[in-house]
Amino acid sequence: MARGSYNRSRGATHVVPEAWDAMNQWKYEVARELGVDTNIQNGYWGNVTSRDAGTVGGHMTRKMVEMAQQQLAGKYTPTTK
Repeated sequence: MARGSYNRSRGATHVVPEAWDAMNQWKYEVARELGVDTNIQNGYWGNVTSRDAGTVGGHMTRKMVEMAQQQLAGKYTPTTK
């Protein structure tokens, strides 16, 4: 289960299952931005410290809250790649 916070084989569910791949990709992008990605090897996060993993999750949460607040205020424009 060290390959991330989600294990498809155990039947874990997301509110929006279609977003799983995008969220997982974003997690790696955030880790790269924060310089944490050097400890991730082939998707294995076991070498990442709890502090660094928490930093990645915290950064993602802050960004999601920011996007939601902008969307509620009518100022958020989603970007597509």
